[in-house]
Amino acid sequence: MTHVTNVSDGAGAKRDPAAAQQGALARLAIAFTEWAEKWFPDAFVFVVLAVLAVALGNLATGATPAAIAKGFGAGFWTLIPFTMQMAMVAITGYVVASSPPATRLIEWIARFPQTGRGAVAFVAFVSMAASYFNWALSLVFGALLVRALARRTDLRMDYRAAGAAAYLGLGATWALGLSSSAAMLQANPASLPKSISDITGVIPLSQTIFLWQSFVMGGLIFAASIIIAYYSAPADRFVRTAQDYGIDLGEKQAEAPKQTRPGEWFEFSPVLPLLLVLLAVGFVYTEFASKDPLLVISNLNTYNFIFLMLGVLLHWNLRSFLGAVAKAVPTAGGVLIQFPLYGAIATMLTAVNGADGVSISHHLANIFVGIANTHTYPVVIGIYSAVLGFLVPSGGGKWIIEAPYVMQAAVDLKAHLGWAVQVYNAAEALPNLINPFWMLPLLGVLSLKARDIVGFCFTQLLVHVPLVLFLLWILAYTL
Repeated sequence: MTHVTNVSDGAGAKRDPAAAQQGALARLAIAFTEWAEKWFPDAFVFVVLAVLAVALGNLATGATPAAIAKGFGAGFWTLIPFTMQMAMVAITGYVVASSPPATRLIEWIARFPQTGRGAVAFVAFVSMAASYFNWALSLVFGALLVRALARRTDLRMDYRAAGAAAYLGLGATWALGLSSSAAMLQANPASLPKSISDITGVIPLSQTIFLWQSFVMGGLIFAASIIIAYYSAPADRFVRTAQDYGIDLGEKQAEAPKQTRPGEWFEFSPVLPLLLVLLAVGFVYTEFASKDPLLVISNLNTYNFIFLMLGVLLHWNLRSFLGAVAKAVPTAGGVLIQFPLYGAIATMLTAVNGADGVSISHHLANIFVGIANTHTYPVVIGIYSAVLGFLVPSGGGKWIIEAPYVMQAAVDLKAHLGWAVQVYNAAEALPNLINPFWMLPLLGVLSLKARDIVGFCFTQLLVHVPLVLFLLWILAYTL
């Protein structure tokens, strides 16, 4: 892949001051990302190190090795229902985004933007809007939209900036919508670990993502992200297209499999998918007719069920659907292998007592209570959660680790528990903007490297950090 780095428009052409300033900012972000890519190991290594760090913390408080080992084993499988639910979020999002109707929709909406900068802003809008419903859907749909826009010969769009815009769904808004694992976990008593439920009880979505304060915060972040995406996108001679990077945008459509024997008729016929979806529609109707709609939406099983059946319908036949599922399963690998360790960490934090008879989470809660009050709590926890989110890129599973002591501190300070969840949600997205881990699925589709888009993501981060922390602080006064 050939990277074009010249910024002149011919001999003697001068640098545009705004472009030069943007270039310096991007170079700083690229240098940081290259350092992280060189020295940061796989995310699973961080989870293992976290387990060992908590074990050492248990020892430091006077817990016995036998109690620590028991806590590790006892907590390992406590999150199996939630692990499966979050894996299905990733799989169903991919299946829906890669369906034939979705790909045709992408080609259609790719005709709307009229300028390169407008195309970048449009990608940001679509990606963030999709992330409110499913973060995996936003990544895949956004990446495919960027490729469709890049194939337009009449549109000179910066491929790097558009790639960064496609990532904004996961880097800005995903945790504020229906794919927020923290909010969904708190609203589902069947999935809520005892280590958290004993402190908070069930917190309905009406007290988290459906607070009016949450809508205000999400709307302002949404608008700011689009504005930054538009004005940070290079224009004119500074644009770097997919062709400049030597990227082949030809969408090679694999020949559709064909029925070769009578026994395969059911696999290629739409009859079975339609009957299956018909049953699903009946179930969903009875759920909404007999229950509070917010309770129905907050049930992760129902949420995943709807997306799964939508995938069946959009693929139209079982062979196409099963092929999409096979391609989607690897996207859930990190969830499947990491979440059991999160469960073990949560138990070791909350159920393993030291020599003084209390757990690590109790000590951490006391620390937060000591340095924060009801009004400064959102800022303190927001900063802490953002920093930890870069070290442990969990996509929300980190909430299981943090919640016992973060929510205990909220209880002690008499802070709004629902807003405490939103503090985590908003701060959780911040490190994603510069964390290469979550960029990987997007970069694979775009044929780019993290260093190609992180400069634009870093520009977003510089605005998001003060904006998010300010909103978390000021809106807390209204609760």
